[in-house]
Amino acid sequence: MKKQKATKKDVKVKPWQKLSPSTNPLLGNDVQSLQLSIVNHLEFSLAKDEYSATLLDGYKSLVLTVRDRLIERWVETQQTYYNQDVKRVYYISMEYLVGRLLGNAMLNLGIEKELQKAIQELGFDIHTLQERAAEAGLGNGGLGRLAACFLDSMATLELPAFGYGIRYEYGIFSQKIVNGQQTECPDSWLRYGNAWEIERPEFIYIVKFNGRVHQYTDEKGNLKTEWLDTDDVIAMAYDTPVPGYRTNTVNNLRLWGAKSSRAFNLEYFNHGDYEKAMLEKIESETISRVLYPKDDFYEGQVLRLKQEYFLVSATLQDIIRRYKKAHTKGQLFKDFADKVAVQLNDTHPSLAIPELMRILLDEEGLSWKKAWEVTEKTFAYTNHTVLPEALEKWSVKLIAKVLPRHLQIIYECNSRFLDSVRLSHPNDFARLQNLSIIEEGQDKKVRMARLCIVGSHSVNGVSALHTEIIKSHLFKEFYELWPEKFNNKTNGITPRRWLKLCNPGLSGLITEKIGDKWVSDLTKLKKLNGLAEDSQFQKQWQKVKLENKKRLAKYILQTNGIKVNPNSMFDVHVKRIHEYKRQLMNALHVITLYNSIKADPQGDFAPRTVIFAGKAAPGYFIAKLIIQLITSIANVVNSDQEIGDKLKVVFLENYSVALAEKIIPAADLSEQISTAGTEASGTGNMKFALNGALTIGTLDGANVEMREELGDENIFIFGLKT
Repeated sequence: MKKQKATKKDVKVKPWQKLSPSTNPLLGNDVQSLQLSIVNHLEFSLAKDEYSATLLDGYKSLVLTVRDRLIERWVETQQTYYNQDVKRVYYISMEYLVGRLLGNAMLNLGIEKELQKAIQELGFDIHTLQERAAEAGLGNGGLGRLAACFLDSMATLELPAFGYGIRYEYGIFSQKIVNGQQTECPDSWLRYGNAWEIERPEFIYIVKFNGRVHQYTDEKGNLKTEWLDTDDVIAMAYDTPVPGYRTNTVNNLRLWGAKSSRAFNLEYFNHGDYEKAMLEKIESETISRVLYPKDDFYEGQVLRLKQEYFLVSATLQDIIRRYKKAHTKGQLFKDFADKVAVQLNDTHPSLAIPELMRILLDEEGLSWKKAWEVTEKTFAYTNHTVLPEALEKWSVKLIAKVLPRHLQIIYECNSRFLDSVRLSHPNDFARLQNLSIIEEGQDKKVRMARLCIVGSHSVNGVSALHTEIIKSHLFKEFYELWPEKFNNKTNGITPRRWLKLCNPGLSGLITEKIGDKWVSDLTKLKKLNGLAEDSQFQKQWQKVKLENKKRLAKYILQTNGIKVNPNSMFDVHVKRIHEYKRQLMNALHVITLYNSIKADPQGDFAPRTVIFAGKAAPGYFIAKLIIQLITSIANVVNSDQEIGDKLKVVFLENYSVALAEKIIPAADLSEQISTAGTEASGTGNMKFALNGALTIGTLDGANVEMREELGDENIFIFGLKT
């Protein structure tokens, strides 16, 4: 690595006058400026030189170099939002499956070629450095990836948007396949730090749990409520920049880390009880330790509930702080819903509704009527599932213990709501029971999806079919009450990551033929229709596909020790392992193919490589058994010399965004075979189609709309309809 430092120039800077890229040799986007920035970060940020720098140091210096070029836009974007007093959208999600950020940031900044050359001349390989990056353990599946795509798209559209989530220390888990079975290991993605994030110790908020509710009448005769004797946890902010594609907009993803309100009990420590001295700190910080802890036992349920409230409490405190900063006391909350839009990504953040009510009622002194008006206009809710087991319900007893004031508010909300229903449907007790937020029974439960519907002004499904199921079956009575609330917003994907970044060969070919406007407007891809019968274009396209398959075949050989034929059909089924996603049916199909080949070894078979990947929830016994079945089938098929290249079966462990970026460009056939009526939308189906794979599937989720776009000849539909 060449030794190269930024030199001091005669630049006179006034207080608070910023250096610009033209006057600061560390901020330019030319090769030399990038090299100067990388080398200076190695020495002054990491205390390394060309002799001691490791690959990880090289990666961190590269990240800091790219981050430097985002920070000025980041700061200016946020200040512009303040200056223009814009309405902001706040997206609250338990998951953000953001993947590796370096490639996406370079792409959006437009500095890929310059950085690649700069790092190569310094003696590093940029692809090797990128592989050193740990993926942020902030999500599990489609819900989190959708959230990440939304953030990218909102920044590209230059919308004033904020993402809020939890900074999980370990994520969900790292999957290992041991003796054919899934084994869960800690996902220590923060082991070497996170160079992208900026810690914000100035933004900390107290989040309360447990305690008791005290009500009294003040001197003016007004009922006042206090939440006392609580157990407090501190939420501290960590910010990550979210750049738009070739724009000056850089939005923010703010993640909350849990910190103890007291580091440790010094009295216990001084008496030698070191474990007890640290106990409170450990218990408090467990809240942001792991994504989706097992909740099939009481302590796990308590932790899950605390996580969800921790997220919304810190977020709403932050939103209100920002709102108050821009508004005088006389205007407070009068125009709150005109300046603040909060999108609830599924029911996980549903406690935001009673939490905002609590703040407005107990802390800001609004009347119930005014507080409810503000709340309903502020929130919108995205439903992601029709599966009963995935529609969250929390025990009334549990909420009463952990969030006693919120339970009071939920009951009051439900009572007022049911009173309004009685006016329009007197004596219709069955309807009241179906609509009630509280599910009656021996163990009463709060039905969180109903809370979201009642407390929001907009409720959307995530595909046309899913929305119709919501309106006609799942929430039929609510739709009859408020048809104007319900609408459809079909899920989508960002073409930046899911074509231009992950498939440079194909994206380069497309740009060569039709220009690059498609990167931010996918409708431009229709221009390719005129090339469908062009034999030269077909050959170029096939060459790109074969190269992608060779890369994946190399990866499969390295990780699984299985040699697959790149000229075979890559039949791909990658997603969360679940019965309704029907990996089991696909496994049975593989057995059928195997038996057919064994029965007629000389028959005319199209060579096929069947590729599975996906995680099973730790407590989901059947899903884990399906993985074991697939790996057992693979052992039989792959070791049968008579079968040879006619059929191979591969299960790739630890499915992630980075792995998806290897698999999806190489796929020939996309398996989207969920039981009709169960997949709300799906986004993997779109990613495969965008990269040129044909789809086999059911008329479920977004497959319906994909068929309309692709045409019947490019999608193979089977099975029952909803």
